[in-house]
Amino acid sequence: MPKTLRSALVLVALAAGLSGCGTVNEKLSAGMGDYVPQWAGGLPADAPPRPGTPQYEAYMKERERKRLLPAADREKEEQAQKGTAGTTSGSPVR
Repeated sequence: MPKTLRSALVLVALAAGLSGCGTVNEKLSAGMGDYVPQWAGGLPADAPPRPGTPQYEAYMKERERKRLLPAADREKEEQAQKGTAGTTSGSPVR
């Protein structure tokens, strides 16, 4: 087999392999983001749930309920939630 034909076949095989990786990664990346820890670049802790899950429906109902509240009541509720979710550690945040 001539050297140029062999080089061309290797180049075609590498190109086909790399193009296959692109389609696999596209399908895997949609679901893998849920499993990557936050410190490694995954979803933040306050990210909303994914559409289609039972938690998403409850999240959207709560969001709509908050939207319909008057602004004064909404501020009071947010302050109450911040008071109960505050940190109790004595060390300063840096």
